[in-house]
Amino acid sequence: MSDKIACSHCKLEFDKSVMIEENKHYFCCKGCQGVYHLLSDEGFNSFYEKVGSVTLAPPTAQYEDSSKFNAPAFYDRFVKINSDGFHEVSLIIEGIHCSACVWLNEKALHKMDGIVEANINFTNNKATIVWADSVLKLSAIIDMIRAIGYNAYPYDASMQEAHANKERKEYYLRMAVAIFASMNIMWIAVAQYAGYFSGITQEIKTILNISEGILATPVLFYSGWVFFRGAYFGLKNKVVNMDLLVATGASLTYIYSIYITILQRGEAYFDSVSMIITFVLIGKFLEILSKKNAADTLDIIGKHIPNEVKIVKNAQIVSCKLSDVNIGDTVVVSSGEKVLLDGKITKGSGSFDESNLTGESKPVFKTVHENVISGTTSIDADIHFEATKDFEHSTLSTLVSLLESAINKKPKIEQMANRLSEHFSTVILSLSFLTFIVWWLWTHDFETSFMIGISVIIIACPCALALATPVATLVGLSLGAKRGILFKEAAQLETMAKVDTLVLDKTGTITIGKPEVIKEYLYEQFDKTLLYSLVKSSNHPVACGIAEYLKQNDETISTVMFDELKQISARGIIARYQNTDILGGNLNLMIDNGISTEYKSDKTLFYFALNRQVIAVFELSDKIKENAHDVIQNIYKLGIKIIMLTGDNKHSAIKVASAVGIDDYLFEQTPQDKSALITQLHNEGRTVVMVGDGINDILALAKADIGIVMGSGSDIAIDVSDVVLLNNSLQSLEDAFKISRTTFTLIKQNLFISLLYNAVTIPLAMAGYVIPLVAAISMSVSSLLVVGNSMRIRTKWNKK
Repeated sequence: MSDKIACSHCKLEFDKSVMIEENKHYFCCKGCQGVYHLLSDEGFNSFYEKVGSVTLAPPTAQYEDSSKFNAPAFYDRFVKINSDGFHEVSLIIEGIHCSACVWLNEKALHKMDGIVEANINFTNNKATIVWADSVLKLSAIIDMIRAIGYNAYPYDASMQEAHANKERKEYYLRMAVAIFASMNIMWIAVAQYAGYFSGITQEIKTILNISEGILATPVLFYSGWVFFRGAYFGLKNKVVNMDLLVATGASLTYIYSIYITILQRGEAYFDSVSMIITFVLIGKFLEILSKKNAADTLDIIGKHIPNEVKIVKNAQIVSCKLSDVNIGDTVVVSSGEKVLLDGKITKGSGSFDESNLTGESKPVFKTVHENVISGTTSIDADIHFEATKDFEHSTLSTLVSLLESAINKKPKIEQMANRLSEHFSTVILSLSFLTFIVWWLWTHDFETSFMIGISVIIIACPCALALATPVATLVGLSLGAKRGILFKEAAQLETMAKVDTLVLDKTGTITIGKPEVIKEYLYEQFDKTLLYSLVKSSNHPVACGIAEYLKQNDETISTVMFDELKQISARGIIARYQNTDILGGNLNLMIDNGISTEYKSDKTLFYFALNRQVIAVFELSDKIKENAHDVIQNIYKLGIKIIMLTGDNKHSAIKVASAVGIDDYLFEQTPQDKSALITQLHNEGRTVVMVGDGINDILALAKADIGIVMGSGSDIAIDVSDVVLLNNSLQSLEDAFKISRTTFTLIKQNLFISLLYNAVTIPLAMAGYVIPLVAAISMSVSSLLVVGNSMRIRTKWNKK
């Protein structure tokens, strides 16, 4: 006979020969061993005392082996390393019902050594977890989430619909049972209410009560199981949540009704039990639909990304994994296909739909030598293009990552609401018990006192308070994404709503940012290869304009390798080639190097000097963006002070400022000057938005409360910014201000609705004016009011 022994975690018995022995403990598998140690290390030893001798399903029987989360293939696909060197993953947490669930998961994760950050968004249950992989493995994080009663799987936009359908199906079944039973209970209740007025014998009433009890039982224990489960794990981890309020109210009413039925006296309330569960369950289901609808816009950019692309290899078109495409590979895109990588067209032409990124529905025609952007769709173009970025660093991948992180960064006002809702349920249970005691001492009527106490529990709604901020925030992010406005953090919506000062860079922000040469003045002939090589070394719009001009005049022009090269911020470029000193830039660069020139103009000027002698001067002009004047005036009407900065000369600054109606402007500004201005404005107590697009703006962008960059800006400027305007439009800047203010107003409205609801209904319930059934309906309505108010604003904006 074999020697069997129980597993220290799941209590299932196995042969001792197959058990894992450790310090007098035995485990049937590494899953049980891992969970046991996690529970012990995190102070959850009381878990085993509570379950007693009850056997548990071992983790590997219920979930896939968590060690799979440590596989290199999983890390390659779902885990990334952030700028600080820590690992980061996005997970969907199953089983979250309220803000207390979010708090419990975040608390448990933050207790683990190696966790740097753990943020969970209540609207879509998506967790962003940052950890030190050298200290903690991802499998241990998954085990911790499972140990406290939840499950996690990797976030994948393409799989979200399947998971959402699974969740909806579960709610459909539970609601179907609840609605079917409740409808039949109401027919029985009609007979009871009729008998109450016309007379009914106790025997008939008892039969009707038993019938109602039979129907109410599956509603409470099957349809209402989600609330019991949430309440159990909340209590196990010393958290009082909304699930506990619903489960307690319905269970106590159910038990009391059984007591009344057995003793055959008084009134049973099985109809209230059924209606409480049904209405709250319907309310939760409508919340799920509304939250999913709000989140769809944020997922649409990253949704349905194919795994393969077509590339040219050995003169053949072959399929290749998206992650295997390297910079320089030739990618093939046919009409109707999505562009998945950034690149430059080498063959073909056609129209592209960029509405997903810019919000502009008008197709954009592109041909050879023009850039294509990942995330756009070919309408009628059959092209070949050279990949300039791999997928990990592509525009599409970057935007998806930014959108994912945006909804997980909680505004301060949401953090305040979450702290309030943490203690809400405990206060409500205390008030309910106090109400019961007071009514019982006053009336000596247990039934009346009991039902009033139950009504207090049921009518209170911490969900409305928890939903007030995240749903509004999600709507704000959604509105922005549709209009090509990418907020990197949801918290920036709150900050931007409080801004009172706007600082604008001129070139690329107010103007198009593509200066064109309108006049060339040559003092003597020179080798233009030197000038072309000089300007090609810089990404400054003026240098790009000169390079484009030279290329148009001589398509065969080439570059040389300089012996020395140095970029001078807000001045220009200095180089040396075969004993020749080369300078190219503005008038200040010439003055700083002791080079005199008499050429002056109110246009943007580029001076080119060889061996400290000016050889050529180029006049450039940049067009002001469409509607710039109207947008600037509309922003003024919002009560925002506007300052324009430019490294250009005084005449050019005055011309642009006058054209768009800006009164305050500064010219010949270095990056340090721009940064110093932001500091000065902060010292004056102002909240500042800085808008720029180039490397010379990054100091000011980083120092401002909100840094906004045009989508055409430099990569480093986009990295340090808080908001990206994908369509480069000033109209998007105005919309960003209005969306942030609308969202912040919406948050305050939602908080007011939830707080007013509780301030009015809880005293009414305590005073005995609300029966449990009405309380259940009111509780669901309060949550739907908050969600509906948020959707109302989205509908209003969508009509614009």
